[in-house]
Amino acid sequence: MVLPATTLLQAEAGALLTEAAEHFVPGWGKQECSLFLRSSVRLFCFLSLLVTSGPPDSSLQVWQVSAEDSDIIKSVSPIETENDTGQSWAKIATISARVPWVLHGSRLDRVQITEVESRKNVYTAAFGGSEELSSLAFLDCNTLLLCCTTGRLCLADVRQPQSLVEAVSVPSAPCSEQWCMGTRHGAQGLEPSSQPVACLSNRGLLTLTDLRKTSEFLALAKARVPSPGSGAEFLCVSWAPALEGCLAISGFDGTVHVYDTQSWDSSGREAEPIFVHKGHAFGGAGGSGDPPLVTVHTWHLQKPRTLLSAASDGSLHVWDWVQPCGKGG
Repeated sequence: MVLPATTLLQAEAGALLTEAAEHFVPGWGKQECSLFLRSSVRLFCFLSLLVTSGPPDSSLQVWQVSAEDSDIIKSVSPIETENDTGQSWAKIATISARVPWVLHGSRLDRVQITEVESRKNVYTAAFGGSEELSSLAFLDCNTLLLCCTTGRLCLADVRQPQSLVEAVSVPSAPCSEQWCMGTRHGAQGLEPSSQPVACLSNRGLLTLTDLRKTSEFLALAKARVPSPGSGAEFLCVSWAPALEGCLAISGFDGTVHVYDTQSWDSSGREAEPIFVHKGHAFGGAGGSGDPPLVTVHTWHLQKPRTLLSAASDGSLHVWDWVQPCGKGG
C-alpha cells in the first residue's frame, strides 16, 4: 500500500494516521506506532492517545484520537518539560508494560519519564552532563539506553536517578560527526542487553555493539550513502523485529536502505544494501523546492519485509521488499 504525497496539516493528519495504521499495525489502537510528519513531529500511539514532540522547542503535546468513524484528533494538554532557550526538540521513546510511559529529553541532564494518561512524572535524571541527545530507548521497564549526538552510549537505571554508566564510545571520528542509534527487542525471555545496538553516523558509518561486552564492536561497516549529511536530525537506524540480522537506515536522501549484517566484521568495509526503497525520491520536490528527504522509517511488527516510511514532502509509504537472488536467504 502506498499513500499519495499529501501536505499533512493538523486537520487531516488524523485521517491519514488512522488509515495508515490500520493497514500497517493490526489492532493499531493497542500498539505503538511512530512516524515523522512534515514538520518533524514524532507521534506515538497509546490506545487513543498520541504524544508528539518536535520543533521549535522541547515541549510534548498529548492528543486524543476520535472514534473509528471520525478522522479528528484533538489537543488534550501538554506534558510540561524544562525548556531552555536554544534547547533542541525532545527525543521520545515509549513503553507500556505497566502503564503507558513516555521517555523524553533533549539533553543528557534533562531526561524524564512521564505517565501519559495522568501526566505524572515518574523519573527525573539526576546525573550531570549536558550533551545533546539523538536517541532514547527503553531496554526494559527499569533500564534506559541514551545515545548522544557524539555517539556516546549511556545506560541509566530508573530505580537510581543518579546512576549513569557509559556503555561505549564510537571510534575516533571528526568532532562534527553526529550519531543516532537503533535497538532491537528479541524473543520473549531473552535479556534486553543481549540484543545488539546499531549506531549510525551522518557519514554513513555503522557500528554494532553488544552491551554485555563493550570493549569491542561486534561489527563495523560503511553504509553506501549518496553523500554524508550535515546533521543527525533525521538519521534513523532500526532493526527488523522479525528478520535476524537485518536493519534499515534513512535520513540521507529520499531512500531507505536495507542491510543484512550477518556477514559483517570489524574491518569497516563498505557494505552493499540488499534492497533500496526509492519511492519517496520520485515524489517531486517539496514546498521548499528541495528533493524529498526521508525523515523516519519503521518496521512492521509481524510482517518481516514490510516497512513504513515518511518524507519531508508529506508522503507516507507502506512497502514490502524482496530479497534479490544471490544475496543470502
